[in-house]
Amino acid sequence: MSVLLPAVTWLWSFQTLLVSVVVIITAVLWRRSSTAGLPPGPRGLPLVGNLFSLSKDMPLVYQEWSKKYGGVFTVYSFSQPRIVLNGFSAIQEALVTNADVFSSRHGEQTPYLSDQSAKGLILEPYTPRFKEHKKFTMSALRDFGVGKKSMEGKILQEAQALSDVISKKENQPFCISRLLKNATCNVICSIVFGSRYEYDDVKASRIIPSLKKGSERFLNNTHKLREHIREEIAKHKDTFDPNDIRDFMDAYLLEAKKREGDENSTFTEEQHVELVHQLFLAGTDTTANTLHWAVLFMILHPDIQQKVQREIDSVLGPNQVPSMEHRSQMPYTQATLGEITRMAATAPMTALHFTSSDVFFRGYHIPKATRVAVNIWSVLYDPELWPEPYKFDPTRFLDDSGKFTRREEIIMFSMGRRLCPGEGLAKAELFLIFTSLLQRFTFKPPEGGPMPSAEGVFGLVHSPAPFQLVAEPRK
Repeated sequence: MSVLLPAVTWLWSFQTLLVSVVVIITAVLWRRSSTAGLPPGPRGLPLVGNLFSLSKDMPLVYQEWSKKYGGVFTVYSFSQPRIVLNGFSAIQEALVTNADVFSSRHGEQTPYLSDQSAKGLILEPYTPRFKEHKKFTMSALRDFGVGKKSMEGKILQEAQALSDVISKKENQPFCISRLLKNATCNVICSIVFGSRYEYDDVKASRIIPSLKKGSERFLNNTHKLREHIREEIAKHKDTFDPNDIRDFMDAYLLEAKKREGDENSTFTEEQHVELVHQLFLAGTDTTANTLHWAVLFMILHPDIQQKVQREIDSVLGPNQVPSMEHRSQMPYTQATLGEITRMAATAPMTALHFTSSDVFFRGYHIPKATRVAVNIWSVLYDPELWPEPYKFDPTRFLDDSGKFTRREEIIMFSMGRRLCPGEGLAKAELFLIFTSLLQRFTFKPPEGGPMPSAEGVFGLVHSPAPFQLVAEPRK
């Protein structure tokens, strides 16, 4: 046995190695045959593909690869291909010109959903359910003030509350990130729940979502928020009056009541929970992060902050509250917000799209149900569109006469049929809160402290690295 054992062990190891080689070769050949016709892309490793090259800074990695492979290329996560779209032209051609094919989502299971059929809007494939619920959501948001004067009042109320809290800092250094999340979360609360929370209310910590946390903390935060939404649904059911629709929650309950007895109704309680949950995710963290970037850029560019303040003073004076009607009188402020939005790139990648059918796109054959990654960063930081893209320059958005010029390449809210339904609300918040803050404060780094960094942190959102500031009240 002592003589035979080494030989048997060697033979077993050799067979294992041989089987492994055969499996790898088979997998490679199968992948090549099954993905023939896809756009070329960076070479990956057997079995795992490009997995080890896909870091948390994926938007930057994708943009760098596009220099070699163009606006459309393929990467692999294990054997699963993913088409990557870079640049305004490729993204517009896919999401707008070929919207029928590139507008869907995957139908795979989502860990935190107890009812996998209730996917809200963000996770729902492009189905009649999606169209029905998007139409309802857009209508309900309009009914409760989005795009109307009444919504401005809610945002300005929150801007005033935020300014009052900042005033209490009395020139002491602090981090503004949490306060901005409180403010934007309260705007959503006013639409969805018909109420808001004071900044020191412990309940507020349960409902402020975050897209920056690690997966375990994110899931814990998601669980708390969803439980709070369920509690609010129960309260709204107890006090529901079909003749007095108070907020988005009531609007959904009314729509569900109209469909009672219809076994095909998609207005279920789980769909209600997920839809409201996504309104919080989309309407709180991204807008708060963009405002966080806005304050950071004003600290880093005090000359631009002064120009914005001079324009605010000339139009509003020290006491008049801003209105969306003032935008046309404040071109430099609009231009500054345009540049903030571009450089913040708060949502650098969209949620994954899926093709709903086979398609020939730019000379390549892309099969049905292929994942498609849309790199928004590649547009907002394209040097051909924005010379010296890492330079903060509001004049990119001004014409020769000093008037504000809209740029179609600012696609922070995506394009086509998956355009964010909260775009109008987010733009109103950015303008009204930003002008309100700069009307009352000048933002500076703490005396003797380091200047904050303009280099952001990538995750589900692109956010500033934590920093301290001083808010000096303006005379």
